[in-house]
Amino acid sequence: MAITRWDPFTALARFDREFDELVRRGWGATARAGFVPPVEIVREGSDVVVRLELPGVDVDRDVEVTVDKGRLIIRGERRDERSEEGAGVLVRELRYGSFQREFALPDGLTADNLDATYDQGMLVVRVRGAITPEPEPQQVRINRAGEPKSIDAS
Repeated sequence: MAITRWDPFTALARFDREFDELVRRGWGATARAGFVPPVEIVREGSDVVVRLELPGVDVDRDVEVTVDKGRLIIRGERRDERSEEGAGVLVRELRYGSFQREFALPDGLTADNLDATYDQGMLVVRVRGAITPEPEPQQVRINRAGEPKSIDAS
């Protein structure tokens, strides 16, 4: 059995190659999508705000926001409208294609609880009333065995 010396630089380079390959291929359900818009989800009071970066997307024509079976579904497409005639592409890091992002909604929320706006490449979906306040802790009176239960008339 041969002992090999661990080289952190070789391991880091391999990790970097594997990570790049994973990103290129996509991950899970996103593997079929050419474009996966990054998302940010924040809490604002009792609302949850979902922001998606959608630069270069015609939201009127190519984006749909729906609620189905307790899920917020945002789907669309970023189209590559350029003609490939002429000079060839030397580097392509921009992604095009269909996308779909899904998020679970709390029970009882419908499309009436959502507002969607688009401005300067950012789609913002506000889910009103998504976070319900935690009930305040309440003290429970401990009765002694055989004692009648008291009813608080206040």
